[in-house]
Amino acid sequence: MSSINTNASAMTALQSLNMTNKLMEKTQNSIATGFRVQTAKDNAAYWSIATTMRSDSKAMGTVQDALGLGAATIDVAYTGIESAIEVTDEIKSKLVAAREPGVDRAKIQAEITELQSTLTSISSSASFNGENWLSVDSSATGYNGTKSVVSSFTRDGSTVSIGTTDVALTDVILFDANGDIGLLDKDRTAGGTTDTVVALDISALTDAAGDLTELEELIQIVDDSISDMTDGAAALGATQSRIDMQGDFMGKLIDAIDRGIGQLVDADMNAESVKLQALQVQQQLGIQALSIANGNSQNILSLFR
Repeated sequence: MSSINTNASAMTALQSLNMTNKLMEKTQNSIATGFRVQTAKDNAAYWSIATTMRSDSKAMGTVQDALGLGAATIDVAYTGIESAIEVTDEIKSKLVAAREPGVDRAKIQAEITELQSTLTSISSSASFNGENWLSVDSSATGYNGTKSVVSSFTRDGSTVSIGTTDVALTDVILFDANGDIGLLDKDRTAGGTTDTVVALDISALTDAAGDLTELEELIQIVDDSISDMTDGAAALGATQSRIDMQGDFMGKLIDAIDRGIGQLVDADMNAESVKLQALQVQQQLGIQALSIANGNSQNILSLFR
């Protein structure tokens, strides 16, 4: 039946053209943005997963920054304690030289005093971002003998947790203003002699047997201090290596997450370009079909001429 009120062919052609235009608009958005899932209405499940993983990836990036900051702090502490070991080695060498009968121990002590001042300077200077692990005051408010470096971000379902790498300061403190309990300022005993590396004084020692025995015991005290500092430096080195490896892992993990997000929401530009060309053809055909359908009403006029 031919009707001038209802053009079924034109309505069908119009619906088809509108559908084609919507698909073309979606394809053009994908090409322009690079995403096939840009908002929740495109694919709610994929969008939700991608949004959560993007947030986690950003948090992991912050963890990576924290690892870099922690590595720098540990590196400064390690450099400081390594320098302290070298200076203490010099003090030990001076004491060994002072064991020789007849030497001027007052002059040797003058050199040792300068080295002792250097140890104090090294420990007070080994600070990064306001953190000094070598020279502390354990009586200060808020003091914590364990330093933590944020090293991981983990998601288990809807629960997230932060992992840390801990460093015990008792292994590396050189000076403690609270009671002189650092590796360099604490009292050490060897035989019958009790002294500290930064306070020992040999200027009054003579060649008497008792004084020579005391000198040998001072050498033992200094050697014990070097041994403790070596252990502390080894602990810092192991922690630094662990943090470096964790930092590398976090970088790879972030890349893997970004790739996974891309698999969910990124547009395949090759496929989108092919789809666009097909839709352009469909659009042109739809316009032609609508034009033909609209022309059917004009044909009815010829019946009344």
